[in-house]
Parts: sequence; C-alpha cells; structure tokens
Amino acid sequence: MEKQPADLRKALAAAPAAKAQWDDLTPVARRDFISWIESAKQAETRKRRVERACSMLAAGKRRPCCYAVVPLDLHNALKAAPKAKAQWSDLASDARRDLIGWIESAKLKETRKRRIDEACAKLATAKLRP
Repeated sequence: MEKQPADLRKALAAAPAAKAQWDDLTPVARRDFISWIESAKQAETRKRRVERACSMLAAGKRRPCCYAVVPLDLHNALKAAPKAKAQWSDLASDARRDLIGWIESAKLKETRKRRIDEACAKLATAKLRP
C-alpha cells in the first residue's frame, strides 16, 4: 500500500466523516485516491484534489471521480519500472483508458502479463500505444 501523503492525512484529520469513510476503504480504493491526488502537476490542482477527495469521501464516495482505475498488476509493474511510470503519468486519460482496456481484454493470464510487460516496455521507450 502506498504511503498516505501528509496533506491528505492532515485534511482527513480535520474532516471526521471523510476520515471514517477513508478507514472503511479497501487498499486499492485508497491507492486510487492517492494516485489521483499525486498525479496533479500543479500545487493548486493538488490542493483542490485533496479538498475534493475529502468532500467525496464525506459524501460516501469510494473512488475518485473520473479516474481510470489502474489494475493492481499494472500498478505494480509500473511501480517497478520508473521510466514507464513517468510516461504513464504523462498519458492523457483516454490513452490510459485504451491501454487498460487492451490489457484487460486478454483472455488468458499469460496474455495479460505479456501485455503488461509490453506496455511497460513501450512506455519506458516513449512508444505510448501498444
């Protein structure tokens, strides 16, 4: 599980309803919120996302809005490949969605793993589409 950012931890401490919902989330849902917040390129955007996350959690939402959920096996592969992860962060949301769709359309476990490996290799060399 990813470490909770200090700004999110502070915001949750000030919002008991959001904190209670956060504590009830699965590790994958928490990771998605953290990834969504950390993908902000500007400080203002990050601040807004932390505030929005607290609002969504307090309202009972369990996932960040409009955020492509990254499958755990792809997330782990990107985490292990820093160059690929950096390129992933630069992809537009539709390109991420297409890549996730291509990976998830694999019928066999071996095919899925091969596609994840291929995606990471292409991302690492800046060839963004499979």
